Amino acid sequence: MIKLENIVKIYKLGNVQVRALDGITCSIERGEMVSIMGPSGSGKSTLMNLIGCLDRPTSGKYELDGTDVSHLKDDQLAEIRNRKIGFVFQSFNLLPRVSALANVELPLVYDRRNSRNRRQRALEALEAVGLAHRAHHRPTEMSGGEQQRVAIARALVNNPAIILADEPTGNLDTQTSHGIMVLLQQLNSRGITIVLVTHEEDIATYTKRTIYLRDGKIVGERKR
Repeated sequence: MIKLENIVKIYKLGNVQVRALDGITCSIERGEMVSIMGPSGSGKSTLMNLIGCLDRPTSGKYELDGTDVSHLKDDQLAEIRNRKIGFVFQSFNLLPRVSALANVELPLVYDRRNSRNRRQRALEALEAVGLAHRAHHRPTEMSGGEQQRVAIARALVNNPAIILADEPTGNLDTQTSHGIMVLLQQLNSRGITIVLVTHEEDIATYTKRTIYLRDGKIVGERKR
């Protein structure tokens, strides 16, 4: 599903070049659940942005589901994101003044191909995360765990092949974090490829494989 070959990402800050990724080579198979760990500044977020087609590598090759996306234009990358990838963030990124249902519908609003039966599909996504009964509540009326479930439902609504989760339990207590990881495992058991960034080893244990980064390089892996 994901194949990275000698990926380098360099950012220019004035006259200084920062090598955020330095020769990353790895593969993630269809249906895997993988975590990425490393200290602050190790390149985790940069790598997730590249995998999610939010950025391009300076050099190297990235194949997503058999398509080389390394040098695609912005509109082409946007189309791939809409069709193949669901995003989950630490801060939920929900619109506070509208209902959970309206939040989940948003990706369908921006994707004209999937505009039919929007409301029904959003309800089904909420049902998949156990929140159909809260469809008409606003995020401000929900707990942190419920908000993250809404965010996961939003990531699911376009039937993505991949879910990318950036510190999905970072703002949650231990018990709620456990519930979110069990939910992600259930989604993975349906065949969805899941890649998540975490700094917590106990969260990484829910995944089948952990990739460790340091200074923009892969320094190790652990399989479970």
